[in-house]
Amino acid sequence: MNSIDKIPISKVQRASKLVTTGAKLGVNYIKYYSDKLTQDETTARAKLNENNAEDIYDSLKRLKGSALKVAQMLSMEKSIMPQAYVEKFSLSQFSVPPLSPPLVIRTFKKYFGSHPDQVFDSFNSNSINAASIGQVHLATKEGKDLAVKIQYPGVAGSIASDLALVKPIAMKMFNIKGKNSDQYFKEIENKLMEETSYELEIEQSMAMSEDCRHIPNLVFPHYYKSLSSDRIITMDWMKGLHLSEYVAKETSQEDRNQLGQALWDFYMYQIHHLRRVHADPHPGNFLVSDEAELIVLDFGCIKQIPDSFYVPYFELAIKENLNDPDLFATKMFELEILRSDDSPEEIQFFSAMFHELLSVFTEPFQAETFDFSDADFFNRISALGEKYSKNTQLRKMNGNRGSKHFIYMNRTFFGLYNLMFDLKAKEVSINNFKNL
Repeated sequence: MNSIDKIPISKVQRASKLVTTGAKLGVNYIKYYSDKLTQDETTARAKLNENNAEDIYDSLKRLKGSALKVAQMLSMEKSIMPQAYVEKFSLSQFSVPPLSPPLVIRTFKKYFGSHPDQVFDSFNSNSINAASIGQVHLATKEGKDLAVKIQYPGVAGSIASDLALVKPIAMKMFNIKGKNSDQYFKEIENKLMEETSYELEIEQSMAMSEDCRHIPNLVFPHYYKSLSSDRIITMDWMKGLHLSEYVAKETSQEDRNQLGQALWDFYMYQIHHLRRVHADPHPGNFLVSDEAELIVLDFGCIKQIPDSFYVPYFELAIKENLNDPDLFATKMFELEILRSDDSPEEIQFFSAMFHELLSVFTEPFQAETFDFSDADFFNRISALGEKYSKNTQLRKMNGNRGSKHFIYMNRTFFGLYNLMFDLKAKEVSINNFKNL
């Protein structure tokens, strides 16, 4: 993969890159209208989605930073995004062009004040793994292999302007409008700002690994504050397969069950005991050891869960509450899914819609054990996503629904469910976390 010698940093440079991409999309639509004359609508639309996804991703991967992070978030919305976008944007999880070695050295010296050879016994300036906000390099010091994550130049300073550029697209995609819509984008902006503070990430990483170290079959790296800064993190080099590589292999069901239980326990313990959660559950943040242990990496995105959200959110995971119309309505208002200014038509529509969605989505919580290899369960979730994405009545209504806390909590559960399905974990004990 070709490396990058320069990243657009200024607002003008980054906006110009997206304008160029917009022009390419315009050409794609012209081709689409031409294709419709000789092909059926489904084939023509699929080709349009494929071309648009490729051009958008090609632009975002060179911008890096929050623009690429948004693509990473969207790749997890498998029930909303067209498959072409999911497949292309999924590359942002573990496969993006790295910075060139000369740019790496300049960036390290800027962030740390010294050449990497003055800090480490050895330092490989070629990236081992490049992602949305930073890339990882292998180094050694005093006989230890270390992973050194270096943040891309200009990432922190471009978050607000990047989100301003993608905001119109996101609002149209998710039918968001109204005076309260800014709260959702501010929530994303705040979280992305936190992710660019590597000093905060080290503190979160050390706290989370200490709090969860007792969970069986879970492993965390050690972090080195003296070899880190606000834009550089140094930790143990962890040996293992990326989760996406592991699930593609032929492995025993016993090992998959063990990993699935560890992953589920990890998330349920965070949510229910700690009330804060690793809200970035994509395959690039996990490795699998030779002993079928789950190695957890990257704690940049931690979501605090306030009681005002936690209580009604999980009360609706109880089947009896879902089937109690009055209680259900009360919780819907508490979660800001229903609003005081809704019309009777909107109350009826969104009550029915969310009851249907929650009835399926909360199924794992209705049993003591759950089979996450059950394709029918995930097909029903996808079918509901597709159903409402095409609903003409929904498009006419204000999609500005729900507490801002839904953004990262839903992201957490969609990501967790997808990872559990990829693992094909069976007989997962849902309430095992209560004994940890």
